[in-house]
Amino acid sequence: MVLCHIRVVSLKLSTSNFANYLVKNQNSFSRFISTSSVNLADRLFTKKHEWVTVDGGIGTVGISNYAQEALGDVVFAQLPDIGTQLSQNDECGALESVKAASEVYSPISGEVTEKNTVVEDTPGLINSSCYDKGWLFKVNISKPDEIKSLMNGSAYEEFLKSNDH
Repeated sequence: MVLCHIRVVSLKLSTSNFANYLVKNQNSFSRFISTSSVNLADRLFTKKHEWVTVDGGIGTVGISNYAQEALGDVVFAQLPDIGTQLSQNDECGALESVKAASEVYSPISGEVTEKNTVVEDTPGLINSSCYDKGWLFKVNISKPDEIKSLMNGSAYEEFLKSNDH
């Protein structure tokens, strides 16, 4: 299943102008859709809506589309500092929006090797690109077996359909 998120912008366009806009921007749309279709397949998710991708022992962490939609427009991001030692499920940061605040939990144990300072400066990236430019931090994974406790994209989609979240 492909997860698509489309933001609607209120524009007064005639049908012909809208069609012209779509034709002019079709490459942008196809790149977005092809990128989005891969995003859930390579991510593992927690029940608290964080995700992690693993590449060579480094985990990149972010929040899911479901989480960013529930938060609304994110206006502040506090991320863990480089060198912080985390255990799985540790509270390690916070996100604030115009309507709510939420803690960030680490989906995996390890040492923080990088944080996305661009997100700290421009927290709205979490809303516009939660699976790409809106990642939060990277961790040198210390307990790879913890990966087994996380949900793949399909299991996460089923989890979202349940009342357990």
